[in-house]
Amino acid sequence: MPPIILNNIEQGSPEWFSAKAGSPGASSIDNIITTTGARSKSRESYMMQLAGEKITGTCEETFQSKAMQNGIEREAAARALFEMIHGVEVQQVGIVYKDEHKLSHCSPDGLIGKNAGFEVKNPMMKTHIKYLMGKKLPIDYFGQIQMSLYVTERETWWFMSHYIGLPPLIIECHRDEAFQKRLTEELDAFNTELLTLVERIKAMQ
Repeated sequence: MPPIILNNIEQGSPEWFSAKAGSPGASSIDNIITTTGARSKSRESYMMQLAGEKITGTCEETFQSKAMQNGIEREAAARALFEMIHGVEVQQVGIVYKDEHKLSHCSPDGLIGKNAGFEVKNPMMKTHIKYLMGKKLPIDYFGQIQMSLYVTERETWWFMSHYIGLPPLIIECHRDEAFQKRLTEELDAFNTELLTLVERIKAMQ
């Protein structure tokens, strides 16, 4: 079953929050599996959150710091810079489901052609410089990008760290097959347990 791409909803809109309610997402995958492939200590808490979302159909609002809001506002400029550097068009989409069952999703910052995706971060200045000096994908985003590759079934994902006035960091990422195997196993187990928990809660109503 191929991935399902919804490009008729805007990320951050009420429709987007409704679409992702109760479904494990790429940006939260570290709540299920760590970068080493081990089960996350926050797995149970995350499962309870998603169970509530599945039943109510709503996501609780999460806090957005000033830095996070600034990052969102700078996203368009970063995307345009990437398009200019690489001579490509980055297609904006709302959400991508793994398949018609909608048991997992990602909300990429863009899709490129038939086989690539795009993730941009607009961190604080000191953090961006740290990323520049590292010259590689920051480990904090390894799981998110691998999950995005898993959901979309694409082979390449571009990571970009951007700060106005400083050089960008652009890293081409590929599927880590060993991690993909562990990710598939842990997501399957998580979703099976999640659906069981939902039925138990529903039985109490």
